[in-house]
Amino acid sequence: MCGIIGYVGSNNAIELILDGLKKLEYRGYDSAGIAFMDECAALKVVRCKGKISELVNKIGTVQCKSNIGIGHTRWATHGSPSENNAHPHMVDGIALVHNGIIENFMELKGDLLKKGVRFSSDTDTEVICHLIALYYRDGYPFVEAVSTALRQVRGSYAICVLNKKEPDKIICAKKDSPLVIGLGQGEFFAASDVPAFLSYTRDVIFMEDSELAILTREGVIFNNTNAEAIYKKPTTITWSPSMAEKGGYRHFMLKEIYEQPRAITDTITGRVNVQRGEINLYEFGFDEGLINLLLGNVLPNVLTNVLINVLPGASIKKIYITACGTSWHAALCGKYMIEQLCRIPVEVDMASEFRYRQPIIDGNHLFISITQSGETADTLAAMKEAKRAGAKTLTICNVVGSTAAREADFVFYTHSGPEIGVASTKAFVTQLVSLYLLAVGLSGRNPVAVDTQGLINDLLCIPSMIEDVLMSDPEIEQMARTISKASGFLFLGRGILYPIALEGALKLKEISYIHAEGYPAGEMKHGPIALIDENLPVVILISKGTLYEKIISNIQEVKSRGGKTVVISNSDEPAVRELSDLFLLVPSSNVFLNPVIMTVPLQLLAYHVAVIKGCDVDQPRNLAKSVTVE
Repeated sequence: MCGIIGYVGSNNAIELILDGLKKLEYRGYDSAGIAFMDECAALKVVRCKGKISELVNKIGTVQCKSNIGIGHTRWATHGSPSENNAHPHMVDGIALVHNGIIENFMELKGDLLKKGVRFSSDTDTEVICHLIALYYRDGYPFVEAVSTALRQVRGSYAICVLNKKEPDKIICAKKDSPLVIGLGQGEFFAASDVPAFLSYTRDVIFMEDSELAILTREGVIFNNTNAEAIYKKPTTITWSPSMAEKGGYRHFMLKEIYEQPRAITDTITGRVNVQRGEINLYEFGFDEGLINLLLGNVLPNVLTNVLINVLPGASIKKIYITACGTSWHAALCGKYMIEQLCRIPVEVDMASEFRYRQPIIDGNHLFISITQSGETADTLAAMKEAKRAGAKTLTICNVVGSTAAREADFVFYTHSGPEIGVASTKAFVTQLVSLYLLAVGLSGRNPVAVDTQGLINDLLCIPSMIEDVLMSDPEIEQMARTISKASGFLFLGRGILYPIALEGALKLKEISYIHAEGYPAGEMKHGPIALIDENLPVVILISKGTLYEKIISNIQEVKSRGGKTVVISNSDEPAVRELSDLFLLVPSSNVFLNPVIMTVPLQLLAYHVAVIKGCDVDQPRNLAKSVTVE
């Protein structure tokens, strides 16, 4: 959600912080601000509603230099978007930026009001600032004032704090919201996400919950909750700064759509043995014991060459998959893959609902969380609930060192590279590929022989097939021009393509603001058919297979009611073309990989409709890239 950047060093802090805030724009925001110490030791705060360009204009009137400061982009939770509610907040010379939600802020605010404290905003964040200032006035050392104030707080937070009276340091702390420290040469950074300072250093330390960091020009000191210094090992980020730039594309989203063949190749590399037709399950972080449990009592397994040596009947009985948004659509596809290839029952939950329904989960279950950022609050909470119940936990995520990667028992990185566009594209297709690798890797559990060699060969062809789809971009843009004035869309798919219909509808909603619904095609006659008329484009996904004739019947039902049919198909039969007002032919793979191929034209369709309508594709209104609050 909100973006945080802090800097201390010998360079121009204002320029570095503004640059960092621009790199964090993809997280979504409605206001921005900066606090810095000037050369006269004055602590100045500049804030505005709106974009960072407006903040730059306001700062342009401030003539000063600075070597230390903090900045923030705010995504409103408590209090409407306004200059007063923008961060940083400042009380008695103490300035603070915050990402997260303070759940007991009304209680704390009530206590502070009784003490005569006056508030200048409607935010929950200002409570923390007042508490720190209160303890500091009472004689607490700065670091102790921060930690004491945070002990009063319930909820999530990542904070950076400046103090006019101690102008050489930034104090940072986190709980359930991401915060990463960048280690430069004589300069140090704090940020919500690595891209904020990736141009200056790739050496980082990810902060853990209830840790506190003190940044000065001399270095960084980390403390635990007992105020004891702790040692933390740095991690080197492999992304290059250019990977987080547009690279000549009009939008990050378009660049990331075109990066998908490379992203899939990187996700596959090192995970398969083509000659032996095997998936390397150790790439999921699994140890030999869990592999044994996952594969049940299958003796010497052709996929892992691991001898199964477990008690009769000992195995993983069920898999739970939880995620949010686009990642939840990947989870639905994963259910089809794992149940059909492995014969392991799979239950898919929206992460925001999982822990509130008292799920029946225990040590005989594998819990899989899917999250691009590894910081999605609802997904992390679901994973904690699963761990509490004793389940083994695996996370499929993209960001090395993220909270999900650190807290799960096992982790599988998608290797899709930084995804800046708010609407997920390459992260989604690499999640599908990751689940496919897992399903093929566990297919030895299936009592019926599975052609793993053929499944792997099919996967290796996918990047080139997506290249072929991308060649159809001009044709897809023309389709978008034909239907861009519609006020609503219906997306239909059957079987494993139903989640892709959901994903296509979500992409269109996210970036073009057009209402769209995804439905199983077989459910059309149970309600959505009432919407169909000559003004409603119906996007229909068709794949050759057992349900082919049934989906043809669904197209006929749409046509007979005057609906406009937009058909994306891997079948070029005349019957399909004749029923299509708009038609796009795509390559064909096996039933489990067709969703990957079908996703790409839906992404491009949504992109072009949004561009035609003049929408902000990379930063859609009201949305955030990483939803780090519940």
